[in-house]
Amino acid sequence: MAKSVDRLSKIERAAKAALKNVIDPELGVDLVNLGLIYEIKVVDTHCIVTMTLTTMGCPLGNLLADQIKAAVTAVKGISTCKIHLVWDPIWNINRMSRVAKVALGIHE
Repeated sequence: MAKSVDRLSKIERAAKAALKNVIDPELGVDLVNLGLIYEIKVVDTHCIVTMTLTTMGCPLGNLLADQIKAAVTAVKGISTCKIHLVWDPIWNINRMSRVAKVALGIHE
C-alpha cells in the first residue's frame, strides 16, 4: 500500500521533489503531477519507485527510466534506484493533479 504524502520520510520527500524535474516529453508535464508515480520507498540508500506509464508499450519508457534513476540518485543519501513498473491500478486522467490538468487544458 502506498504511503500518503504526509507519511513519506524526509529522504522520500526529497526523491519525490527530484522526480518533479522528470518531464514527460510528449506531454510537457512532470511525472509526479501526471500521477504516474504511485510510491517512493527508500531503505538504507536504495530507492524503489513504483510507477506506471500512460499506456502499455510507451516508446519513452526507457528514456523516462533513465531520467528517473538519474534524478533519484542525485538526492543526497540515495545511491541506487530500482523502478517497479505496474499496470494496476490503471492510470487515467483522474490521477493527474490540478496543475497537470490546467497545463494540458483539461477542464472538469
